[in-house]
Amino acid sequence: MSPLTEIEAAIDKLPRRELWQLKASLDRRCEADWDAQIEEDARPGGSLDKLAREALAEFEAGRCKPLP
Repeated sequence: MSPLTEIEAAIDKLPRRELWQLKASLDRRCEADWDAQIEEDARPGGSLDKLAREALAEFEAGRCKPLP
């Protein structure tokens, strides 16, 4: 049995109150992880820099259409 399967089985046995406490904890953790990922991507040299360069190159090459 994989660790994830074991965790899911343990979650299935939780009383409702503990299940909702776990959900709140996981929500906070996921939100913090998402915020950290956005900060990393937005740093100089992050993935947003590459996307911005590609978008500007497309625009400068005339390959963009105006929005309706």
